[in-house]
Amino acid sequence: MSQRRLRSRDWFFEKEYYAFARRAYLRSEGFNADIFEDKPIIGIANSWSELNHCNRHLREVAEAVKRGVWKAGGVPLEFPTISLGEPFIKPTSMLLRNLMAMDVEECIRAYPLDGVVLLCGCDKTTPAQLMGAASVDVPAIVVPGGPALASHWKNQKLGSGTDTRKLYDLHRMGRITEEEWCELEGAVARSAGHCMVMGTASTMTSLAEALGMTLPGAASIPAPDSRRLAIAERSGVRIVEMVNEELRPSRIMSRAAFENAMITLMALGGSTNAVIHLVAIAGRLGIQLKLEEFDRISRRTPWLANIKPSGEFLMEDFFYAGGLPALMKEILPLLNGDCLTANGKTIAENYATAPCYNRDVIRPLEAPLASEGGIAVLYGNLCPRGAVIKQTAASPHLLRHRGRAFVFERYEQMKELIDRDDLPVEENTILVMKNCGPIGGPGFPEWGHIPMPKVLLERGVQDVVRISDARMSGTSFGTVVLHVAPESAVGGPLAAVETGDEILLDVPNRKLELLVAPEEIERRLAAFTPPAPHYRRGYGKLFLDHVTQADEGCDFDFLRPAPTPA
Repeated sequence: MSQRRLRSRDWFFEKEYYAFARRAYLRSEGFNADIFEDKPIIGIANSWSELNHCNRHLREVAEAVKRGVWKAGGVPLEFPTISLGEPFIKPTSMLLRNLMAMDVEECIRAYPLDGVVLLCGCDKTTPAQLMGAASVDVPAIVVPGGPALASHWKNQKLGSGTDTRKLYDLHRMGRITEEEWCELEGAVARSAGHCMVMGTASTMTSLAEALGMTLPGAASIPAPDSRRLAIAERSGVRIVEMVNEELRPSRIMSRAAFENAMITLMALGGSTNAVIHLVAIAGRLGIQLKLEEFDRISRRTPWLANIKPSGEFLMEDFFYAGGLPALMKEILPLLNGDCLTANGKTIAENYATAPCYNRDVIRPLEAPLASEGGIAVLYGNLCPRGAVIKQTAASPHLLRHRGRAFVFERYEQMKELIDRDDLPVEENTILVMKNCGPIGGPGFPEWGHIPMPKVLLERGVQDVVRISDARMSGTSFGTVVLHVAPESAVGGPLAAVETGDEILLDVPNRKLELLVAPEEIERRLAAFTPPAPHYRRGYGKLFLDHVTQADEGCDFDFLRPAPTPA
């Protein structure tokens, strides 16, 4: 036995019968006895599922990881976790993100693992695995599955979610036939991997790298590319070294590392969902991130990545241009360069010489796409605890806007009315939707990208201001205010909005105001009656009883340690 103490020894060499039984049962899988000779046991947490198309290739990725673990002298043991494919789960996979985080945490805690490799990809799988691993604080490394290849249809290069939403509007108006729509259905997702735009999946795997939890360059490689398997194998080698070095998540994901992730988020023009996830991951480490920090960083971080939905290109183009390493080199003067990463080197050491091959895709720091980052945080009497907007994907003429509200009390009502030819809306109308937050949804669904009313599309209106306490897909676009906190279902000010009320949106000055007399707002909220709970048993009830609001990361209150000082 060496001097280092392996965690797995407590399972296999306790002075009791069960230590013998565990060794015997593992040997029943065909292993020889030498696997217990002071070799680290490496768990591979695999979120593969046939009900998650983004992660359907992770079995092959796991095999590549195993090659690396064996090569480095470790013993790889793969285990499944919940897999959250956003399109397949109703009402939303966000309802189950915390459940997956608990699953990952408890598996790592319960199994005889000295280190763990986290295989992820689709939106919630990355933050859930990071949350779980942070809570246990066993050496861990992330291996993302990578983005899918670009879609092609009728000589158009399409990004899933972003372009298909635009085409769906044409289909609603009868400008795309049923036959063409069917053809598009078979063409838009042509490989394994997550959305090939800078949606939540691409954003969160990029931020896992910015936090230091992957090997450099791991986030950007397309899923079908052979280099995806090569970096998975290298990650398998590296996790064994991390065990020997006792390099744990808490040493990597420091407050300074989260600042790096926020800076990277803004430079990417990334998903608004990343705000919630970063707050939740940091919270598991006792680090309190506030919305004001995101906005302060956004004001001083330029937007550099010209990727849909904010920009023009796709993730495949981003990779060929140099990927996240090229972007990290550009923003290195803004980053905390001495932060430690999973390969044992600092951020500065990893990215100082990363080349960029296409300045149309990744702009230089001195010639950005915009002087501010992708996300702005709003405050006002309509959102006293904050709201967010992806300003890089909004219509510039609507960033300062005053209009009258048309209110949908619930998502189902919006679906019933949105295509009506007599819907009383015009281009200055502000669409407001209630009861879509963590409690009201339930689960904080991606309903915030309220479809454009058909009557306005027919008039050539492409965008209006939309406000809700929901999230929206990171692939979405438009002048959409999200995450209004506190949400309407718990009596937040959004509950007081009525059709015809005037609302002021002023993104440059970070304001969102309901232009109604304060005493009238108070009168309406005094008469507020909360909706009946969606669940009275099981995990759903646990969620409703313990989930925090959007500005607090929507984690469970009992899973967060006391915050450490800033």
